[in-house]
Amino acid sequence: MANEQNLKPKTTLSKEEAKKMGSKGGIASGKARRERKAMKEQLEILLNMPVTDSKVKNKIKKMGVEEDDMNNQMAITTALYLEALSGNTKAYELIRDTIGEKPIDKIENITPPVINIQRPKE
Repeated sequence: MANEQNLKPKTTLSKEEAKKMGSKGGIASGKARRERKAMKEQLEILLNMPVTDSKVKNKIKKMGVEEDDMNNQMAITTALYLEALSGNTKAYELIRDTIGEKPIDKIENITPPVINIQRPKE
């Protein structure tokens, strides 16, 4: 049974008020979408920049990566790879999933269909 004190009163908005509120929501949604797009573009720029840390550069070089291929994305990828080698199962799962080897998550219904057989009348 509902507790009367927890119930919110039903509000009825006029068409103009509903339109105004919907407009505000659309504007906020557009702003959030633009911000996410800008962040994605900024991350892509950073990932494509060359590695500047000499320690990281040497680590990547020891793994056999060419100088031309050394960017921040490669540095992150090699760090993830080294984590997986050290036994970090989450790093391994991320690598597995990224290369497209993720096991199927969905559960299939294996209940056989019901077949209705109609017998001829005698």
